[in-house]
Amino acid sequence: MSIEAINEQLLRAIGVGVALLDLGELRFRFFNDTFKEWFGDIAVGQQIAELFPTLDTDAMRTALDGEGRYSTENSFRLKRRTMSVAMTANRALDNGQEIAVLVCQNVSRIKELESMIDSYSMMVERNTREIKREKEQVEKLLLNMMPRSVYEEYKTFGVVTPRHYGEVAVLALDFAGFAEIVGGQDPGVVVSELNDIYTAFDRIGDQFGCERIKTVGDTYITVAGMPDPAENAVAAIASTAMRFVRYLEQRNRSHPLDWKCRIGVSSGSVIGSVVGVQKYIYDVFGPAVIDASRLRQHAAPMGIACDAHVAEALGDKFALTANGEADLGDGPVPIFALSATMDAGSGA
Repeated sequence: MSIEAINEQLLRAIGVGVALLDLGELRFRFFNDTFKEWFGDIAVGQQIAELFPTLDTDAMRTALDGEGRYSTENSFRLKRRTMSVAMTANRALDNGQEIAVLVCQNVSRIKELESMIDSYSMMVERNTREIKREKEQVEKLLLNMMPRSVYEEYKTFGVVTPRHYGEVAVLALDFAGFAEIVGGQDPGVVVSELNDIYTAFDRIGDQFGCERIKTVGDTYITVAGMPDPAENAVAAIASTAMRFVRYLEQRNRSHPLDWKCRIGVSSGSVIGSVVGVQKYIYDVFGPAVIDASRLRQHAAPMGIACDAHVAEALGDKFALTANGEADLGDGPVPIFALSATMDAGSGA
């Protein structure tokens, strides 16, 4: 590179720190005003290593002796802030003497922007994870309130269309003496006990394809045959009821509180839909739900009561005993007691 080329480069380097170094000891021979402004007390004859202690001068010499070009980035303290510069050194000739033309560009702002972008990216990533976690929690909560197919419809369209379901089996359960238990126990104990029991009921129901609809205090309602139809819905709900009783019998042997459930089982048509706008809940309505709730009142503690329709559907696969008549709203009808000790057809 000739001196003319060097001068041309200097003219183009306005706003850029430019210096000339001898190739031997890499000492400054010249620097422009920008370079002087940046580095203040720099002097001609000073070695570049004094200005940039972290600069790899050996690598710089090797590159200049070889390819004739060396590029790197370096940082230094300028007053109270750190300044980052992109450095490019090119080998050149000055009156036959080899020198290096050093061009330094202030990239501090670029580094600051890169740091800001990295911080913003990390923040976005963190917020994305938090949103995903909150979404999963909301989804889990909604799936506890409604069947998955109903949830998918609600998520897609924002509403749930009320649907009529034909043959659905319904189980309604409550606990005998619940008022006495609540009045005589610490509220935290009662809630903890119900949480354990209802969680176990949910697991049992899942085994037989039942969908828990709701719990209200000591009332627990689950159904079989919806939202997807099931040919053995009545058998599934009967097996579930029997497992509920067996679970409580086993639990009562090792727990201080003695829980005595009463279960009503019925079948028929129901309507399922989400009710409410701000505090919404998925619920089912229909004669089968009403009959199951009324049959529950005619069940003995740790007993299961069902109507003639359910008894006929179960046939001889379950142990049934006629238990007189009861008025379920349209006059006396025969009711049956389902034994929790045998269900030969299901093997439960």
